[in-house]
Amino acid sequence: MLFLFLEGISMALLFSYNSYQGSVWISSANSIAGFVYEKQAGLNSYFALSQMNTELTRRNTYLEFQLQELREELGKQGVDSVHIAGLKDAASYGVIPARVVQSSVDKRDNLMTIDKGAADGVKKDMGVVSGTGVVGIVYLVGEHYSVVIPALSSKSSISCKIEHTNYFGYLRWNGGASNMANVDEVPRHAHFKLYDRVVTSGYSAVFPPGIPVGKILHVYNSPDGLSYQLKVQLYTDFGNLQDVCVIDNSRMHEQLKLMRAAQDSLMIQRRGE
Repeated sequence: MLFLFLEGISMALLFSYNSYQGSVWISSANSIAGFVYEKQAGLNSYFALSQMNTELTRRNTYLEFQLQELREELGKQGVDSVHIAGLKDAASYGVIPARVVQSSVDKRDNLMTIDKGAADGVKKDMGVVSGTGVVGIVYLVGEHYSVVIPALSSKSSISCKIEHTNYFGYLRWNGGASNMANVDEVPRHAHFKLYDRVVTSGYSAVFPPGIPVGKILHVYNSPDGLSYQLKVQLYTDFGNLQDVCVIDNSRMHEQLKLMRAAQDSLMIQRRGE
């Protein structure tokens, strides 16, 4: 112990009163400190990837809303007469970032669990999207967790259309590959071509229009021969899905309430007849 103590004093005197040895010590110390700081920064960046992914997913969702609204406005008014100030505010659709804590892709009726619930503003029938496209619809809501019926479920039916047209159908999945699904009930007079994009139609209160769904790979006749069935390659990678956003459409519940009231009114009228 005494030897180490005296050795320390000797080293301190050596580096303090000799410029050459002092410069070597400072250079070496800086190199070691730089190496440690570099590794620490890399470690911090690794643990920050989750937060960055969440923020990128949210930002991607907002950008998709804005892009679709810009396309619609360009189509209505023409490129030269577009007034950006007249665009709808995409922020009217709130988004609730969430992480997937459980999911499956190998069952006929797959389910997905996310780490956001009623305490975070999630409600039944809200749409769920990722940074690349449609994911599914909220089915059950707990205090801090929610269950989602993804597009990869035989119980899922999402209204969508061929981009830049008004020809719409319903996205359905009947098993098989997790990156493929069908769009059923597309009219036979519809005009489109292979690799056209399929997006949400906006005809339901769940998803705003223009959320990416996939691209057309094949076209078949429906079993009854009255419509087309499209084979679509999905943009969302359900096998590697971690970060999603729940779409908080403040007008959704008003629309759903009105639709249900109309259905109840029709049922009452039929019973009266």
